[in-house]
Amino acid sequence: MAMSLRPRSCGSLSPEGILREIQINLLECKVCFEKFCTQQRERRPQNLSCGHVLCLECITALSHPLLRKLECPFCRQLCSVDSTSHCQVLSDLQELLLSRSPTSSAPPHRGAKGGFSLAAGLISTALHLNTAFGGWGSLINPTGIAVLGSSGAIVVVHDGEKSVVVFSPQGRKLHSFGRRGKASREICYPVDVVVTPCGYVVVTDAGDKAVKVFTSRGNHVLTVKDSFQMPWGVDTNSCGHLLVSDVQAGTLFHIKVDYSHGVTLEHHISISDLQQPKAVACCRVTGNTAVMEHLTADTHPPERQHHTRLKVFTKDFHILYQTDSFSLSLQSTVRLNMSGVAFDRNGDVVVTDSKQGMIWILGKFQDGPVLTPLVGDHLIRPVGLVSLNNMLIILDSGEHAVKIYSAKSGTAPMI
Repeated sequence: MAMSLRPRSCGSLSPEGILREIQINLLECKVCFEKFCTQQRERRPQNLSCGHVLCLECITALSHPLLRKLECPFCRQLCSVDSTSHCQVLSDLQELLLSRSPTSSAPPHRGAKGGFSLAAGLISTALHLNTAFGGWGSLINPTGIAVLGSSGAIVVVHDGEKSVVVFSPQGRKLHSFGRRGKASREICYPVDVVVTPCGYVVVTDAGDKAVKVFTSRGNHVLTVKDSFQMPWGVDTNSCGHLLVSDVQAGTLFHIKVDYSHGVTLEHHISISDLQQPKAVACCRVTGNTAVMEHLTADTHPPERQHHTRLKVFTKDFHILYQTDSFSLSLQSTVRLNMSGVAFDRNGDVVVTDSKQGMIWILGKFQDGPVLTPLVGDHLIRPVGLVSLNNMLIILDSGEHAVKIYSAKSGTAPMI
C-alpha cells in the first residue's frame, strides 16, 4: 500500500532537520520505503505521467504485465509504463546530499552536558529500518500497537471501518474486527491496545468511555465501563492485570479480569492526582509502571504548556523517579516531545519523540536519565512502540505505517 505524502513546514527546523525531511519525503520510494539509487536499476526514481515518483521495481510490480499500465497509488490516475521517465532531479539531489553528508562512521556529536544532538541521532543511532508496511487506506490515523504472543502478529488500532487490524510479522493483513459503534462488540474511538499474556486483545475506547476485551479473532469477551471518564493508555503486567490511564480523571486504574468467564474481579484506582496521563507501560522484568503526563498551562507556564512528564512507579505504585521533556532537553540540543513509552527487555525506559521523529533510550535512572538515540531515520511522528527481542516495532502515525527496526547484522544487539 502506498504511503501518503504529508509535507510539514520546515520553517522552524534546523539544517539537520531539513535534511532529514528531504531524505524521508523525497529520496525514498513511498511504496517500498527503499532509498532511490541511480546505481541500482530497480531503485532508480521514475516519473509517472501524473507527476508522482516511484522506483522502477515498484512500477513494474504494480503494472499489468500485458497492458503495461498501472494506477498511481497516490492519485489513482491511470499511467502507462512506457511513458515513465527517469527523474534526474532527484538523482542529482541525492548525489549532492551524499557528497556533503558526514559518513556513517563519523564520531557522535555531543551536545550540552554530554547529551546527543539531533545530528548524532541521524548518523549514530543503534537501530536501522528493516521492514515497513501499512500506508493510508490500510491504516488511517493509527494510535496504538501491540504484539500477539509467540506468533509475533502485530495488532494496530486505527480510525478505519474496523478499528483493530492484525498483521503477520511480515506485514500481511490477517484479519480485522471492531466495527465503529458503541455496542459491546463495537468500538467508537480506539486509542490504545495491548495483548495480554494469554492472548486477549484489550482496547481503550475513548468514544464509549470503556475498555473492551476481545479474543485474538475478534470475539467480544468483556466491556468495562465503571468509573471511567476518558480511558486512554493501557498495558498489562505479567499476571495479565490491566493498567488503564484516565486522561480526564487524572488516574491510573488497576483492573483484574477473569478472561475465561468474561468478568471483572477487581477495579480500583492505584494512582491519582496525575496530570492528563496518556501512555502507560509496565515492565515485565521489574514490575515498574511508567506513565506519561501531558502538562498544561494550568500546571506549567505558558511557554512550557506542551511539555510532557514521565513518572515511573514501583510495582506497588510508589513513585520511583520522574523527569520531563524540558529537563531532558537541557541535556542536548534537541527539544523533546515525549509521546509513547515502553520498557526494553533489560528494564530500561524507551520513549518516542513525536516532534523530532526519534526514539530515545533513557536507561534505568540510577544516576539520572542518560539520553541515547536508538532510531533517528525514516520516522515522521512515532506514537507507539513495542520492544521485542532485538527489535523495536514502531507505529508511525505520520505515514500511517508500522516500521520494524533492528541492529545491523554483525553488530551487538541493543534492545
